[in-house]
Amino acid sequence: MSEAKIGIEYLSVGANRHTAGADWSENGLVAFGTDSNIALWQPNDDNVKGVGRILQGHTDAVKAVKFLPKLENETDSYLVSGGDDKSFKIWKIDENNSAACVKTVAEHTAPVNCIASLHSRQARQTHIFATGAADATVKIWRFENGEVTLLQTVKPSPKFFPLCLALSELSPQGEGIALAVAGTRNIVQVFVAESTPEPKFELQATLTGHEEWIRSLDFAFESSGESGDLILASASQDKYIRLWRFHQGKELPAAAAAGNDPTLGTFLPGKSPSNKAHRLQAGDKDYSITFEALLLGHDDWIYSAKWFNDAEGRTQLLSTSADNTLAIWEADPTSGIWVTTVRLGEISREKGATTATGSTGGFWTGLWSPNGQTVITLGRTGSWRRWDYNKEEINWVQKIGISGHVRSVTGISWSKNGEYLLSTSLDQTTRLHAKWKTGAGGKTWHEMARPQIHGYDLNCIDSIGSSQFVSGADEKLMRVFNEPKAVAKLLNRLCDIGDSQIDNLPDAANMPVLGLSNKAIEAVDDEQEIEAVNPEKDREALDPGSTVRKSVLEIDHPPFEDSLSRHTLWPEVEKLYGHGYELSSLAVSHDGTVIASACKASSLNHAVIRIFETEKWTEVRPPLAAHTLTATRLRFSSDDRYLLSVGRDRQWAVFARDTEDKLQYKPLQTNPKGHTRMILDAAWAPETESLVFATAGRDKQIKLWKKGASDDAIVLATSIPATHPVTAIDFLPRKDESGKFLLASGTEDGKVSVHIIEPETLAVVSSVVLESNLSLAKAVAQLSWRPNVAEKELAIAGEDASLRVYSLA
Repeated sequence: MSEAKIGIEYLSVGANRHTAGADWSENGLVAFGTDSNIALWQPNDDNVKGVGRILQGHTDAVKAVKFLPKLENETDSYLVSGGDDKSFKIWKIDENNSAACVKTVAEHTAPVNCIASLHSRQARQTHIFATGAADATVKIWRFENGEVTLLQTVKPSPKFFPLCLALSELSPQGEGIALAVAGTRNIVQVFVAESTPEPKFELQATLTGHEEWIRSLDFAFESSGESGDLILASASQDKYIRLWRFHQGKELPAAAAAGNDPTLGTFLPGKSPSNKAHRLQAGDKDYSITFEALLLGHDDWIYSAKWFNDAEGRTQLLSTSADNTLAIWEADPTSGIWVTTVRLGEISREKGATTATGSTGGFWTGLWSPNGQTVITLGRTGSWRRWDYNKEEINWVQKIGISGHVRSVTGISWSKNGEYLLSTSLDQTTRLHAKWKTGAGGKTWHEMARPQIHGYDLNCIDSIGSSQFVSGADEKLMRVFNEPKAVAKLLNRLCDIGDSQIDNLPDAANMPVLGLSNKAIEAVDDEQEIEAVNPEKDREALDPGSTVRKSVLEIDHPPFEDSLSRHTLWPEVEKLYGHGYELSSLAVSHDGTVIASACKASSLNHAVIRIFETEKWTEVRPPLAAHTLTATRLRFSSDDRYLLSVGRDRQWAVFARDTEDKLQYKPLQTNPKGHTRMILDAAWAPETESLVFATAGRDKQIKLWKKGASDDAIVLATSIPATHPVTAIDFLPRKDESGKFLLASGTEDGKVSVHIIEPETLAVVSSVVLESNLSLAKAVAQLSWRPNVAEKELAIAGEDASLRVYSLA
């Protein structure tokens, strides 16, 4: 085992919702912030594998990432990332996408919100970049030979917090550098410096016209030639994009000299765009800034605007908005007026709320691929959507993106036959993950359904058989869900999961506009009209935006994000009441007949374990009493003869199944001093004649217990020390090839270990700690080995919002 090969089968993470939180490199690699990590993804990878690597190092949320443009003779890429930990890091990424942090700088006194890098058409020997932070400063840096030098600190005046930056040379010949800064005011400040190894920036223009905060800035040259003007795009919460022209020479550009298109004034009564010229100087060169165009078309806040210059000399602008659309803009060749040539996203009367705080929440950023043939956009759910340009049909086609949780993953559960994995999270969603048989003959993991979208943070989950599960949340009840026909067919077709005999299942599920319970519904024909609803008159009215049409899941690929969030819900079939506080833990017996559950408790009467039977969904009384505080984990033994519970009161308890009444469990033994601090997890050893289980706690100990030969008492057999509190453990549900137990453990600092244990003596034969690049940035929330498969696959849920599946060979 010391030579164990660990393979990454699946990495699922959601992106942080920040405009500056993602970037696409010249090599085709996308980096984005996810909690305190950075995920690396190749959207145009033929294997459709999703996230390939997760970089950890930041101690708080990552808000900004930016690739530095490659210099001459550079083979490696460099990535700059900044976040709420007030620092930025520089990562070196080689051709195999292996990454290492080469520098950490903590000069800012507040979170780093945005980063801009200087692209140049001239050969440069050094990297110049800027960082903007919530300390109301912008710092200019030089990165050379592995060393970072602070060149200047710029303080915008009047004071505001920078939310976006843009850096560019003022002319294609590299004469002068412009730095645009904007954020929590309605102005754009332009600083100018000479093109020297140590540029010094001076404020030379303040651009007015926007009416709200500005979220995005981007520079581009108008053409690929030597004479093109520099154009700045500024995107604002006022729903408009403004374009500004930087022109070399004392003469104003023709359009500005003649006055802008007078029709623009008709869009904003009393607010005709100003064509005032701002004068700049860089060395002995003169420049002017004039207002170029006002882009109207979005209905809500605009979060990002990004330029792309294609090989044919066209300049295109990609914008994303809280109105749930992204648009591509081009200047009309004859009139020069900027128009929307492409609009993607959810342009539908069925989409529901569209405000920035509404149910859909819009798109937070958009990125171009290096060749301009692909665009990706980040939505409220932390998922990336992707569109590829189809040259034959001259249109944009949606392709497979990636998705993941955006807050701590609190619970995971394999279906009882091991065919798919369920995960649940504080982001109030339950997600179903499975392996897709790709057309190329391979298999890759994807999110295949989103069975539950809830109004409460979800805490625990377990599957009941192969097509049903129960979950518990920050509410006093549990909810039971059945698989709908649409999802069953999808899993059967794409993943070879389940039986195609599913006629008795409901078609699909839908959620009432003002409710939490998913209702079973029938799918409708594609042509059928859907009437709008008024939730004030009918609380049970179904949201027309999540109506399921019959064709929507008849697809040959994993569902896209818009289908996942609307059409893959599972109908709720039962609620289980009885607890007085929020659910903390639940477990389903392997035969599917019994559910055990516990809630958060600070007193004896609430710390009970309640048992529910799954035939009529009634509570089996009396509840099981053993703990005085919250029970943190419940586990049934593999043959369901025993129920194990552990709690914050430092004790464990074992209950034995009644031989006559299979629904009743009776106390067998408790240990009030099982650990010296609270016990956080427990697991049963597999296939044992005698009773063997493990407990793990905040006292940095894993303890193995077994039934003694003499008096049937359960005694401590082995202790395994750890360096940090042990937050999660799980036994492989069978013995390995050599007849040993495999016990995986996860700690509060994110380390995952696998221990090989001798079944007879419970002595530890060896232990292997997974490499640091495979560990988590925060505590391991839960571990679960995949049952009923030949491979050793371990699912890992993390407080860093990551869900991972590793294979051991």
